[in-house]
Amino acid sequence: MHNAPKFSIVTCTWNSAATLADTLASIRAQSCQDLEHIFVDAGSTDATLAMLDAYPGNKLLLRDVTGGISRAMNRGIEAASGEFVAHLHSDDYYAGADVLAGVAAALAASRRDWLFGAVDVLKDGALIGAHPQRPFSYFALASGSAFIGHPAVFVRRALFAEVGMFDERLKYAMDIDLWLRLAAAHAPATLARPLAVFRDHAGSVSSANRIKAREEELRVRRRHAIKAPLAFGIYCLRYLKRMRELRRRV
Repeated sequence: MHNAPKFSIVTCTWNSAATLADTLASIRAQSCQDLEHIFVDAGSTDATLAMLDAYPGNKLLLRDVTGGISRAMNRGIEAASGEFVAHLHSDDYYAGADVLAGVAAALAASRRDWLFGAVDVLKDGALIGAHPQRPFSYFALASGSAFIGHPAVFVRRALFAEVGMFDERLKYAMDIDLWLRLAAAHAPATLARPLAVFRDHAGSVSSANRIKAREEELRVRRRHAIKAPLAFGIYCLRYLKRMRELRRRV
């Protein structure tokens, strides 16, 4: 009988040939290969599908998944069989060959059901180090002073049945919504090291329209305000300041 892998790595793609090689190489380089790699493709017309067809290892390719990034990520979760699920998109890659081994060890030691670490940013060819991590609390997350980078998050698959998956109505803040739901039910483990590298470029969803992203984030945080009203008030003050700065740049 086939044993379920430790990790299900979900990679969403759409015409991703320019950056996908780094993502694939970072997975192949991992010292821990107790994983399955699930690719969710939105109908690529470049070399992406040929690259995925040639990619070796324990993989599953879901083709022509439309309906947005939240839907694609949920399809990956639904197809996963691993104990822990992570999303590493085709713009991202792991920050070293020992990332999955380190995550597995930290999860075992902490006995927690989800974990996150830091994320470095690659912009204009330069690697920008992650901001120092503060001690985690729900208050810090709800007030916006704690940041959780999506490609450095690992979630026990069973938790999705408890708290739900990504809200497919959201385009920008679906990850913040999920982290708030997860953190309200289970405290995460943290690793004070970069686990992934995120490419910040003109096509990044999180960079393409920052005003709309901030507006959606406010609506998402308002949903959860009853759990930490003071923290939501602090976030609103930050929101007003950041929106003034963003609108000045437009």
